Amino acid sequence: MAGHLVITADDFGLAPEVNDAVEFAHRDGVLSAASLMVTGSAAGHAVTLARRMPTLRVGLHVVLVDGEPASPPEFIPDLVDSGGRLRGDMIALAFNFALRPKIRRQLEREIAAQFEAFRKTGLALDHVNAHKHFHLHPVIGGHVVALAQHYGCRALRVPSEPAWVVGGARWSPAQAVTAPWIALLRRRACSAGLPTPDAVFGLAWSGAMTAERLRTLLVRLPDGLVEIYTHPATANSFRGHAPGYRYADELAALTDPDVKALVRRCGLRPSGYLDAPSCANDLATSASSQLA
Repeated sequence: MAGHLVITADDFGLAPEVNDAVEFAHRDGVLSAASLMVTGSAAGHAVTLARRMPTLRVGLHVVLVDGEPASPPEFIPDLVDSGGRLRGDMIALAFNFALRPKIRRQLEREIAAQFEAFRKTGLALDHVNAHKHFHLHPVIGGHVVALAQHYGCRALRVPSEPAWVVGGARWSPAQAVTAPWIALLRRRACSAGLPTPDAVFGLAWSGAMTAERLRTLLVRLPDGLVEIYTHPATANSFRGHAPGYRYADELAALTDPDVKALVRRCGLRPSGYLDAPSCANDLATSASSQLA
């Protein structure tokens, strides 16, 4: 592989079990970045840990479903349930965002509030993505790209996973449905001067990125800017966990001695988007064009 590798943990700030795993996997494993849920119940703890780990690159994990909002619930009444939490009916929300201007305004407010909450942490904004890849929705994606550019974000995750690397010979129906939205999101990011990875891994094996699978990816990585995202935690069951996810196995994979040795043998040095020359060059070019 010739290029740059980012190994990310999603859901940073969701729970202490996730935060502790991120710290362990960064200090003693191959984890190089984390995506912060700014409204997670352990977000404050996550920020404290991140400040103690200056080599950990931190981005924003925008949460618009199944989570706590950054805005007061009364300001986004159509996005929350009766308890003030973000709604869980993702399909209905997707149609609402497409068809109802009133709800689109609430959506924009909530996304902006999460970017602003990240800014207040004082951490450098390495990247942005969204919980459950909801930024593939064209309305959400448009707002995320615009705000990422405004807040000086270094990169946007576009979840495009080459099937041949993970052993798939054909596209799944889900891939066929999402392909046009992936292409649109990449075009929008490119037009905004926002770098995107050439390939992202973690979709096919989401919640089950074992050491064996991680080793498989490391020896098959394509050239270019590549991200592998994971979901480590110190336990499989905790407040907010996703049923069936093998969190502890993912933590074990990130700290596996054979994985660490393979990373060294392959000449890889996982880091963040902030450290990728292509991202720095793209952002410098974008800034120059805006000043011209």
